[in-house]
Amino acid sequence: MVGAYARPVENHSVPHSTPRTAAFFDLDKTVIAKSSTLTFSKSFYRGGLINRRAVLRTAYAQFVFLVGGADHDQMERMRAYLSSLCRGWDVAQVREIVAETLHDRIDPIIYDEAASLIEEHRAAGRDVVIVSTSGAEVVEPIGELLGADRVVATRMVVGEDGRFTGEIAYYAYGPTKAEAVRDLAASEGYDLEQCFAYSDSATDVPMLEAVGYPCAVNPDRALRREAAARGWPVLSFTRPVRLKQRLPALSMPARPALAVVAAVGAAAVTAGLVRYAHRRRGPFGA
Repeated sequence: MVGAYARPVENHSVPHSTPRTAAFFDLDKTVIAKSSTLTFSKSFYRGGLINRRAVLRTAYAQFVFLVGGADHDQMERMRAYLSSLCRGWDVAQVREIVAETLHDRIDPIIYDEAASLIEEHRAAGRDVVIVSTSGAEVVEPIGELLGADRVVATRMVVGEDGRFTGEIAYYAYGPTKAEAVRDLAASEGYDLEQCFAYSDSATDVPMLEAVGYPCAVNPDRALRREAAARGWPVLSFTRPVRLKQRLPALSMPARPALAVVAAVGAAAVTAGLVRYAHRRRGPFGA
């Protein structure tokens, strides 16, 4: 079941004699500052996949998403719209457009704090898993850019002609994300009580509940209330920065060295906040 939606990026080896752990990251407004799917609208327009009207509509959707987040009803409307929009798109062309414009569109909007936290988790020997409602054709290349080990993302049905049918094969949203986390824990041997999860949205509460160390990042109002009621840490990520422009000590080194380099600076500060908030529940390095 896991193989249907969880794709390995380039897993690093971890001794199986000790319980494995992972850090699960939502993507949009948690690791990057915008909606990953909507960010590529101009690239899809230049590639002839959408018209100017669709560009304007996705720009408005991006604005609404950034200002107030997206509740369940808004997410459902966005899902229906995007599914209809991509019907008939050639999958190979979509992947080519994403690959060609990835650094221009995504690299500048990666939160420096998130990149540092990813480094911290990898240095501690944890797998990094991106769990996103956005489509796999967009999320998987971003996962590789971030050095993630695995990606869980929405998958569209592809017809025999290599084009999207407009139907959804797997929707990585709400409780389904939590199911994916639990299934990965079973297949990969993760000890969920020692795992971490990060998200900005109340729709991801089931995923946050699934781990021992949940954290709200740039939370919407509903998640902020939930975090306050449950005593979950609330982190604020505010510094989008290109990976190459980050300080040398904080930049992402080539794999596999990433797994053994000790992160410092902003990574240590952010991790310190998480450790402090969870002190009563267990050590960060457990």
